[in-house]
Amino acid sequence: MAKSPLTELGALKQRSSSKWRRFAPDVLPMHVAEMDYDIADNIKELLLQKISASDIGYTGPVPEVAEGFVKFAKHRWGWQVDPKQVRLSTDVGVSAVEILRAVGNRGDSVVINSPVYSSFFDWIPEVGFEIVDVPLVEAGKTWELDLAGLEEAFKAGAKFYLICHPHNPLGKLFTEAELIAIADLAKKHDVLVISDEIHAPLTYADQKFVPYLSVSEAARETGVCITAASKSFNLAGLKASIIVTDSAAVVAKLSKLPAALHWRSGILGAFAMGEAFANSEQWLDDVIELNRKSRDLLTELLAKHVPTVKYWIPESGYLAWFDVSALNIGENPAAKILEEQRVAFVPGVDLGKQYGNFVRINFACHPESLERAVLALAAYNK
Repeated sequence: MAKSPLTELGALKQRSSSKWRRFAPDVLPMHVAEMDYDIADNIKELLLQKISASDIGYTGPVPEVAEGFVKFAKHRWGWQVDPKQVRLSTDVGVSAVEILRAVGNRGDSVVINSPVYSSFFDWIPEVGFEIVDVPLVEAGKTWELDLAGLEEAFKAGAKFYLICHPHNPLGKLFTEAELIAIADLAKKHDVLVISDEIHAPLTYADQKFVPYLSVSEAARETGVCITAASKSFNLAGLKASIIVTDSAAVVAKLSKLPAALHWRSGILGAFAMGEAFANSEQWLDDVIELNRKSRDLLTELLAKHVPTVKYWIPESGYLAWFDVSALNIGENPAAKILEEQRVAFVPGVDLGKQYGNFVRINFACHPESLERAVLALAAYNK
């Protein structure tokens, strides 16, 4: 690795994003999914060129987005994407909401698997749909999909399945066998699978990410992928994402998607996403290695300072899910830690109402930040 993407702590504190402005200056933010890294130099240069040329008008055709993603998916995952089936959108949340709105009707049911990204609990009610939770099942060193529960929910009439793959907050990669089983059930019960694959580029080098749409004909006939460069290339504020399909049947289902989705994305975000996917893999590999080192340090720190905290080692991404029940912190551990230790975690209940004794942490940060976060938990060792 040449120059490290890790940003100096002093510079981070000058940033104006939500991570650094949501809480008071004395609070260490370990909550929002944003990395403490500089963006890739080539992306930075592209953005500076656009600004210098005052090239910041409305978003027109940006074939670079599809071209970049096709190249990235083929090289990274061996997935051959049809560039004609890559559609620009604002962000994955808007994509999910607009897909539900275009395909379904108020009162339809959407299956999710808690614990899961907190926004899933907002997107679904936003369009008047009902949430059906089929929780993942804790199984030792991992959490497993409840396929029987999934089939029961599909059989009961659910029209959609919103899956987080790789999974937030667990960093779990669903296996090819699991994805094939999902696709078969979805085809059998006429369910549209919306696969949120935004964390996929951050899969660790010793692991294998399998795109949902790549596993079978049933998956292609039942699925739509929503993704972006925002999480993996640290571009969240630029507002651009993609919707990817791989069958005429699903394209037909999505025919009512508003054309304005394209125009509601930002021109800077679109070009930055195209550049990220096309030309930034070395930066990404460096970041993945940084995240691996941080993940391993987190594992060591927990074992040393709070061995009673349960932690599932992620296979992708930079988020970790802790069961802190052994610390007996109280009803809302994250709130108490914030108040008493001045460290901000994501409350477990944000990812599912039954997870009151859990917190989520972002470990794409400085080693000293990570140590302070773990010591905040250690303050409750009895």
